[in-house]
Amino acid sequence: MRYLICLLALCGTGCIGVKRLPPLANYNHDVGQRIEVAPGGYALPNGLLRKNQQGLWELYVTGDPLERGLANGVLTQELLYQQEAAFVSQVQKLVPSRFRQWLLRRFLDHFNRRLTDHIPAAYQAEIYGLSRSASDTFNFIAPPYPRLLYFHAAHDIGHALRDLALVGCTSFAAWDDHTADGKLLIGRNFDFYAGDAFSEEKVVAFIAPDQGYKHAMVTWPGMVGAVSGMNEKGLTVTINAGKSAIPHQAKTPISLLTREILQYAGNIDDAIHIARQREVFVSESIMVGSAADGKAVLIEVSPHKLGVYEVPNTDVLVCANHFQSKPYRSDKRNLRQLEESHSKYRFDRMNELVAQTPKLTPADAAAMLRNKEGMGGVDLGYGNEKAINQLLAHHAVIFQPEDRRMWVAAAPYQLGEFVAYDLDEVFKRLASMDTDMALATDSLNIAADPFALSADFGRYEEFRVEMRNLEAAIATGTEVPDTALRDFQQLNPMFWKTDFLIGEYYRGRRRYADALRHYRRAASREVTTKADSTLIQKRIRKCKK
Repeated sequence: MRYLICLLALCGTGCIGVKRLPPLANYNHDVGQRIEVAPGGYALPNGLLRKNQQGLWELYVTGDPLERGLANGVLTQELLYQQEAAFVSQVQKLVPSRFRQWLLRRFLDHFNRRLTDHIPAAYQAEIYGLSRSASDTFNFIAPPYPRLLYFHAAHDIGHALRDLALVGCTSFAAWDDHTADGKLLIGRNFDFYAGDAFSEEKVVAFIAPDQGYKHAMVTWPGMVGAVSGMNEKGLTVTINAGKSAIPHQAKTPISLLTREILQYAGNIDDAIHIARQREVFVSESIMVGSAADGKAVLIEVSPHKLGVYEVPNTDVLVCANHFQSKPYRSDKRNLRQLEESHSKYRFDRMNELVAQTPKLTPADAAAMLRNKEGMGGVDLGYGNEKAINQLLAHHAVIFQPEDRRMWVAAAPYQLGEFVAYDLDEVFKRLASMDTDMALATDSLNIAADPFALSADFGRYEEFRVEMRNLEAAIATGTEVPDTALRDFQQLNPMFWKTDFLIGEYYRGRRRYADALRHYRRAASREVTTKADSTLIQKRIRKCKK
């Protein structure tokens, strides 16, 4: 927040944000009226929205950029409102002060002042078309069009304002001797957290553009960019955040760069060429899988460097939240990320899981993405960011690029049924605009994780609620009975944060002996980061005094 105050003091009152509209004259401005085809499901001449039996929204749009955006907005209008409300609510929780919210609005205006200079006009038109269905309720942030542009940079701004801690993902690719059929197999967890409500409505979007390749993305209402997707050529993209400095202005949002790769790249060389054309403002690993190349690589981008990492002499590629290519091996921020964060731990754990299953199948990939244990199977508790499955994922997805197949996990998190889609079949079926035709290939679905129906999962969900209640009690000095604290501890006893929060409560009540006991217990668990461990040891020293 001190950074925002200093920035605003320097930039004065001249922040104007996004004002220009994109060129729209050559596009179709009329997509017609939607027709309800099912509860909450609608059809247009160039689009379709419906919810499948697993709870995933399936969206289809076709046409020119404005036409696609307009159709997307008309079809998802109610979902778009819910998504904006969820995101804004989370920001208000993180920044409850009205003065600081005002500072944040000023920051967004200044930070995004040149945003449209770095976004292709076609995607500006698509976002503008989508914004025509956005609510005026949130105009206190910005009018609909600039607001949706800002939201497309939110993943990146989450890096810029590092204390928001919105992101942390794990992915892998395997091929040749390390898969059961020798074909490329990719799996990823997208752990972007902006509140529970933000993750409720998952969308599998199928897009048939007037230019470029047809493609599918796992996304959310209001999002035109790509965070996980595959195109008709069997090229996939997934993104993992790296360590970033605080930038001074927005440039190309990563999700729009990866959308451009998805729409126009047929192989790895095409993807690298597109990535080199764009200026980004945060650091990101883009895993690109390619049916044409039969392998995957990492394109590691940052404001000043671009590196391409290919695994030497092996057929497994793992990605967490640090860089691996040569340009970043001596990068101070990347080295600090390796030392201080949980990225290296998850990286090592994923490599361990891959090594344990030498001939991977999609079902094996699902099991790895759902894994909750630490190195060697150690009990991390539930919700630990050292786990591959942190029990907060927005989505999980598995790709078989050579067969044009993808599996998308239904809620909760990545524990629900993995729903299978064959892209060749999906686009054939969608071309007929038969609103009753199933898009998924149910015979290939991967069953839900039994953990989702277990008593342990129920206790974990209760723990998440009670953890927020305890954090609020600590912040306000509200008294909590010892019996309630004991019950809380039993909900998730192996998670370090459980005992740490109880210690924080007792420290606030000046019950230092009780606090010390819980801090020591927290220190004996698998603590997530170096900063967390340092804080626990600091608390232990103070309580001893």
